[in-house]
Amino acid sequence: MRAVVQRVDRAQVTVEGELTGRIEKGLLVLLGVAEGDTDKDLKYIVDKVCGLRIFEDEAGKMNLSIQDVGGSILAVSQFTLFGDCRKGKRPYFAEAAAPEIATSYYERFVEHCREQGLTVETGVFQAHMLVSLVNNGPVTILLDSRKIF
Repeated sequence: MRAVVQRVDRAQVTVEGELTGRIEKGLLVLLGVAEGDTDKDLKYIVDKVCGLRIFEDEAGKMNLSIQDVGGSILAVSQFTLFGDCRKGKRPYFAEAAAPEIATSYYERFVEHCREQGLTVETGVFQAHMLVSLVNNGPVTILLDSRKIF
């Protein structure tokens, strides 16, 4: 499982001109599910996202989590995080989980973050989405449950 986590002042996602999710201060999480991911991968990503200390404290140091600052999450599914471009110029998506598996993990990611007391807004799984954001910092963190990076 992979996640691109961006610290944002605001972010939103629209599908076919309709707003499906909007947050103010918080995290935009682009989430990709790989073939073979398990509950262990899900737990790793949820724990990391909810515990990342990437918000500034009173001294200006990145020392606070999203829970500490009362922020929200905008979770957007993104299978393209598993696009392999090592050969040729067209991404190869064989590592991405099948939609019926990926949707379950995506929904469970959202559910587990909400169980942590966080407000979570979402995109629409398998839809063409327009995502806009104001990245604060900019701060962008890459997470991989298999610890490839």
